[in-house]
Amino acid sequence: MKKLKEKELLNLSVEELERRLLDLRSEYSRLKAMSARGAVKKETGVIRSVRRNIARLETAKRLKQMEMKREVKRA
Repeated sequence: MKKLKEKELLNLSVEELERRLLDLRSEYSRLKAMSARGAVKKETGVIRSVRRNIARLETAKRLKQMEMKREVKRA
């Protein structure tokens, strides 16, 4: 899985970030189940990259939400 770029994530809407989070979480769940069965080797690093991409998306989503709150307070 390729690393998600911060600039790309900050250009997305909160809804799109949530949609991608849902997809990545289901992918993570699937990979963990496959790993438990022995179908995926832990050494491949796929699980790690998915987990880190989830964290990147969560951070971008939180930044967007904070930005929206700041705009509401200014108005």
